[in-house]
Amino acid sequence: MRKVLITGMSGTGKSTVLDVLAKRGHRVVDTDTDEWSEWVTLPDGSTDWVWRADAMKDLLDQPGNLFVAGCKSNQVDFYDKFDHIVLLSAPAEVLLARIAQRTDNPYGKKPDERAEILSYLAEVEPLLREGATVQIDASQPLQVVADRVEQLIS
Repeated sequence: MRKVLITGMSGTGKSTVLDVLAKRGHRVVDTDTDEWSEWVTLPDGSTDWVWRADAMKDLLDQPGNLFVAGCKSNQVDFYDKFDHIVLLSAPAEVLLARIAQRTDNPYGKKPDERAEILSYLAEVEPLLREGATVQIDASQPLQVVADRVEQLIS
């Protein structure tokens, strides 16, 4: 019974990899919904989209293999519940091209959002890299990336 977190910046393919794994019969959860995440107000007045601690604890305490995708500031609080933390990473031009082409998520279409993504790539991805147990080049073909992630539960 293994739990795998798939994390990375917008456009790395977290949701797409989950879709492939689900089609292969695996249990998957994309945490970028109100069921798993919530907006909180930080002390400085800004807001952050974080995991709902109670929901994530309940999810991760369930038996069985599970692939979870997300990139939240509080995910580190749950790292001890995962057998692997997979960082999907790709060059900025790959991320921006994918985001421009996707039709299922409006984030990243506006110039200020694209600038934010580049800022996160520079500032947040190194932090994710520190906590990752596995790093995968997400610019590889989707099936190669999904195969590599799937191998982590065998």
